[in-house]
Amino acid sequence: MSDDTLLQSTLSALAEIFRAEAVTFQRPEAEATADALATTPLSLTPQPPCADDAAIRALLLASKHPAAHLLLAAQHLLPWDTNPVSDAVPEALRVFTVTTLMGPEGPMHWDVFRCGLYYQRPGTYYPLHDHDADETYVILAGDTLWTAGDDTRPRSVGEMIHHPSHMPHAFGTDGGLLALWRWSGDINLTSYRFLPDATLSLA
Repeated sequence: MSDDTLLQSTLSALAEIFRAEAVTFQRPEAEATADALATTPLSLTPQPPCADDAAIRALLLASKHPAAHLLLAAQHLLPWDTNPVSDAVPEALRVFTVTTLMGPEGPMHWDVFRCGLYYQRPGTYYPLHDHDADETYVILAGDTLWTAGDDTRPRSVGEMIHHPSHMPHAFGTDGGLLALWRWSGDINLTSYRFLPDATLSLA
C-alpha cells in the first residue's frame, strides 16, 4: 500500500469515529468534521521519529481499537510535536505530544475545525484546563483517569468524552494514553487556560 493510500485509509477510519459521534449524540459538527477529514486532500512525507515514537507504537500495537492498526502503519507519516497551544503550556506540564491534522495551522486547512491525535506519557497527569471550543476525545489506546467537569473516572479504549465550552477537564495515565481529539465552535487558541487543581497540591 502506498503512503498516500495508507494515509487516506487512516483518515477515513478516524472520520468514521466522528460519524458515530454524530449519530449517537446528534452532533452535526462531528459529521462536518468527519466529512472534512475524509474529503480534504492530504499528502504527507515521512517524518523523523518523534521522541515518543517507540512508546506510541507500543500502545497502538497493544490496542484493540479498530483504527489502531492503521495508525500504527501510518505512524511514520504523522506530524507529531505540532501542538497548536504549545505556547500556553509551561515546560513542567509538557507531558504529552500532539499531532495536528486539521485546523487553521494544520496540514488540512480549515478555519472552523481542529482535529488530531494526543499522546500522554506514562505516569503523568495533565491538570485542569478549559477553553472556548467544544471538544471531543476518543480513547484509542492505553489507560486514563479522566476528569470532565464533576465526573472523574477511568475511561477505556473506545470511550468518547465530550467537553462543552469551558468545561474543566484533566487526564492522568499510568501506562500511557493515545486519543483522537476534535474542536468545534469557537476554536480560538487565546482562551486556553489552566485552572486551580487540587490534584497538583496532592502530588
